[in-house]
Amino acid sequence: MSYSRAPRRTLLAVGVLSAALVLSACTSDSNGKSGGGGDTNFVTDTGGIDTVARGERQATNTIKGETLDGKQLDVADLKGKVVVLNVWGSWCPPCRAEAPHFAKVSAELKAKGVEFVGINTRDGEKSPALAFEKDYKVTYPSLYDPEGRLILEGFPKGTLLPQAIPSTVVLDRDGKIAARSLKALNAEDLRSMIEPIAAEK
Repeated sequence: MSYSRAPRRTLLAVGVLSAALVLSACTSDSNGKSGGGGDTNFVTDTGGIDTVARGERQATNTIKGETLDGKQLDVADLKGKVVVLNVWGSWCPPCRAEAPHFAKVSAELKAKGVEFVGINTRDGEKSPALAFEKDYKVTYPSLYDPEGRLILEGFPKGTLLPQAIPSTVVLDRDGKIAARSLKALNAEDLRSMIEPIAAEK
Protein backbone atom coordinates (compact mmCIF):
# COMPACT_ATOMS: atom_id res chain seq x y z
CA MET A 1 0.00 0.00 0.00
CA SER A 2 1.40 3.41 -0.94
CA TYR A 3 0.71 6.67 0.86
CA SER A 4 0.91 10.17 -0.51
CA ARG A 5 4.00 12.05 0.53
CA ALA A 6 2.25 15.43 0.34
CA PRO A 7 1.33 15.54 4.05
CA ARG A 8 4.92 14.65 4.95
CA ARG A 9 6.23 17.46 2.71
CA THR A 10 3.76 19.88 4.28
CA LEU A 11 4.87 18.90 7.79
CA LEU A 12 8.50 19.29 6.79
CA ALA A 13 7.86 22.73 5.31
CA VAL A 14 5.96 23.80 8.42
CA GLY A 15 8.85 22.55 10.55
CA VAL A 16 11.36 24.53 8.49
CA LEU A 17 9.22 27.66 8.78
CA SER A 18 8.82 27.19 12.53
CA ALA A 19 12.58 26.86 12.90
CA ALA A 20 13.11 30.01 10.85
CA LEU A 21 10.62 31.91 12.98
CA VAL A 22 12.31 30.65 16.14
CA LEU A 23 15.63 32.00 14.89
CA SER A 24 14.14 35.35 13.94
CA ALA A 25 11.51 35.63 16.65
CA CYS A 26 11.28 38.85 18.58
CA THR A 27 14.21 40.44 16.77
CA SER A 28 14.64 44.14 16.27
CA ASP A 29 16.55 43.84 13.00
CA SER A 30 15.19 46.48 10.67
CA ASN A 31 17.51 46.18 7.69
CA GLY A 32 14.65 44.77 5.62
CA LYS A 33 17.03 42.81 3.42
CA SER A 34 15.46 39.41 3.99
CA GLY A 35 12.99 39.20 1.16
CA GLY A 36 11.14 36.13 0.05
CA GLY A 37 13.70 35.07 -2.51
CA GLY A 38 13.73 35.87 -6.19
CA ASP A 39 13.11 39.33 -7.62
CA THR A 40 11.03 41.11 -5.01
CA ASN A 41 11.15 44.62 -6.58
CA PHE A 42 10.92 46.21 -3.17
CA VAL A 43 12.57 49.29 -1.70
CA THR A 44 13.59 49.57 1.96
CA ASP A 45 13.35 52.98 3.59
CA THR A 46 15.58 54.15 6.44
CA GLY A 47 13.00 52.95 8.99
CA GLY A 48 13.21 49.36 7.78
CA ILE A 49 9.83 49.37 6.00
CA ASP A 50 9.85 47.61 2.63
CA THR A 51 7.48 48.87 -0.06
CA VAL A 52 6.55 47.68 -3.54
CA ALA A 53 5.60 49.99 -6.41
CA ARG A 54 1.93 49.69 -7.29
CA GLY A 55 2.46 48.09 -10.71
CA GLU A 56 4.83 45.44 -9.35
CA ARG A 57 2.79 44.07 -6.44
CA GLN A 58 1.63 40.47 -6.14
CA ALA A 59 -1.49 39.11 -4.51
CA THR A 60 -1.31 36.81 -1.52
CA ASN A 61 -2.36 33.20 -1.71
CA THR A 62 -5.33 32.11 0.37
CA ILE A 63 -5.19 33.35 3.96
CA LYS A 64 -8.20 32.04 5.81
CA GLY A 65 -9.13 29.98 8.83
CA GLU A 66 -10.47 30.08 12.34
CA THR A 67 -10.02 33.14 14.50
CA LEU A 68 -9.13 33.08 18.17
CA ASP A 69 -12.81 33.54 19.02
CA GLY A 70 -13.83 30.56 16.86
CA LYS A 71 -15.20 32.37 13.82
CA GLN A 72 -14.17 31.84 10.20
CA LEU A 73 -12.30 34.61 8.40
CA ASP A 74 -11.07 34.83 4.81
CA VAL A 75 -8.80 37.81 4.09
CA ALA A 76 -10.00 37.72 0.45
CA ASP A 77 -13.41 38.89 1.70
CA LEU A 78 -11.77 42.19 2.70
CA LYS A 79 -10.78 43.08 -0.86
CA GLY A 80 -11.61 46.73 -1.49
CA LYS A 81 -10.12 47.70 1.86
CA VAL A 82 -6.52 48.21 2.91
CA VAL A 83 -5.65 45.22 5.11
CA VAL A 84 -2.97 45.27 7.79
CA LEU A 85 -1.77 41.77 8.67
CA ASN A 86 0.17 41.56 11.94
CA VAL A 87 1.99 38.35 12.91
CA TRP A 88 2.26 38.08 16.69
CA GLY A 89 2.51 35.76 19.67
CA SER A 90 1.48 36.33 23.26
CA TRP A 91 4.95 35.15 24.42
CA CYS A 92 6.79 37.81 22.37
CA PRO A 93 7.94 40.98 24.23
CA PRO A 94 8.11 43.20 21.10
CA CYS A 95 4.56 42.07 20.26
CA ARG A 96 3.45 43.30 23.68
CA ALA A 97 5.28 46.58 23.10
CA GLU A 98 3.54 47.29 19.80
CA ALA A 99 0.06 45.99 20.72
CA PRO A 100 -1.28 49.26 22.25
CA HIS A 101 -0.18 51.14 19.11
CA PHE A 102 -1.95 48.64 16.86
CA ALA A 103 -5.12 48.81 18.96
CA LYS A 104 -5.11 52.61 18.74
CA VAL A 105 -4.30 52.96 15.04
CA SER A 106 -6.75 50.23 14.01
CA ALA A 107 -9.58 52.17 15.67
CA GLU A 108 -8.47 55.47 14.16
CA LEU A 109 -8.16 54.22 10.57
CA LYS A 110 -11.20 51.96 10.37
CA ALA A 111 -13.34 54.80 9.01
CA LYS A 112 -10.81 55.24 6.19
CA GLY A 113 -11.37 51.70 4.95
CA VAL A 114 -8.44 50.08 6.77
CA GLU A 115 -8.99 46.67 8.38
CA PHE A 116 -6.56 44.96 10.75
CA VAL A 117 -6.20 41.19 10.99
CA GLY A 118 -3.79 39.48 13.36
CA ILE A 119 -2.11 36.17 12.69
CA ASN A 120 -1.39 34.58 16.05
CA THR A 121 1.41 32.04 15.86
CA ARG A 122 3.35 29.67 18.13
CA ASP A 123 0.78 29.89 20.91
CA GLY A 124 0.01 26.23 21.61
CA GLU A 125 -3.35 27.14 23.16
CA LYS A 126 -5.73 29.98 22.49
CA SER A 127 -6.12 31.10 26.12
CA PRO A 128 -2.83 33.08 26.38
CA ALA A 129 -3.57 34.80 23.06
CA LEU A 130 -7.11 35.69 24.13
CA ALA A 131 -5.74 37.09 27.39
CA PHE A 132 -3.24 39.14 25.38
CA GLU A 133 -6.04 40.64 23.26
CA LYS A 134 -8.04 41.49 26.38
CA ASP A 135 -5.05 43.03 28.18
CA TYR A 136 -4.12 45.25 25.23
CA LYS A 137 -7.70 46.02 24.14
CA VAL A 138 -7.20 44.50 20.69
CA THR A 139 -10.64 44.46 19.07
CA TYR A 140 -9.82 43.27 15.55
CA PRO A 141 -9.80 39.52 14.76
CA SER A 142 -6.75 37.29 14.75
CA LEU A 143 -6.43 34.07 12.79
CA TYR A 144 -5.13 31.24 14.96
CA ASP A 145 -2.03 29.80 13.25
CA PRO A 146 -0.02 27.94 15.91
CA GLU A 147 2.15 26.02 13.43
CA GLY A 148 2.70 28.85 10.94
CA ARG A 149 0.79 27.21 8.09
CA LEU A 150 -0.97 30.42 7.02
CA ILE A 151 2.33 32.28 7.04
CA LEU A 152 4.03 29.56 5.00
CA GLU A 153 1.25 29.08 2.46
CA GLY A 154 -0.25 32.57 2.30
CA PHE A 155 2.68 34.49 0.83
CA PRO A 156 4.12 33.53 -2.57
CA LYS A 157 7.86 33.12 -2.98
CA GLY A 158 9.45 36.37 -4.14
CA THR A 159 7.08 38.58 -2.18
CA LEU A 160 7.50 40.44 1.09
CA LEU A 161 7.17 37.54 3.50
CA PRO A 162 6.51 37.97 7.23
CA GLN A 163 9.80 36.44 8.35
CA ALA A 164 10.00 37.50 11.98
CA ILE A 165 7.74 37.85 14.98
CA PRO A 166 6.37 40.46 15.00
CA SER A 167 5.95 41.18 11.29
CA THR A 168 3.45 43.48 9.64
CA VAL A 169 2.30 43.28 6.01
CA VAL A 170 -0.03 45.80 4.36
CA LEU A 171 -2.25 44.74 1.46
CA ASP A 172 -3.62 47.35 -0.93
CA ARG A 173 -7.29 47.54 -1.89
CA ASP A 174 -6.71 44.94 -4.62
CA GLY A 175 -5.41 42.44 -2.07
CA LYS A 176 -1.80 42.84 -3.22
CA ILE A 177 1.24 43.02 -0.95
CA ALA A 178 2.31 46.66 -0.76
CA ALA A 179 4.51 47.01 2.35
CA ARG A 180 6.19 45.05 5.12
CA SER A 181 7.98 45.64 8.39
CA LEU A 182 9.98 43.04 10.33
CA LYS A 183 10.09 44.94 13.62
CA ALA A 184 7.81 46.19 16.34
CA LEU A 185 6.09 49.40 15.26
CA ASN A 186 4.90 52.42 17.18
CA ALA A 187 1.81 54.36 16.13
CA GLU A 188 3.75 56.86 14.04
CA ASP A 189 5.63 54.20 12.09
CA LEU A 190 2.47 52.19 11.60
CA ARG A 191 0.57 55.17 10.20
CA SER A 192 3.48 56.06 7.90
CA MET A 193 3.34 52.52 6.54
CA ILE A 194 -0.44 52.44 6.00
CA GLU A 195 -1.52 55.94 5.02
CA PRO A 196 0.23 56.19 1.61
CA ILE A 197 -1.46 52.92 0.59
CA ALA A 198 -4.83 54.03 1.95
CA ALA A 199 -4.50 57.27 -0.06
CA GLU A 200 -4.11 55.44 -3.37
CA LYS A 201 -7.00 55.92 -5.79
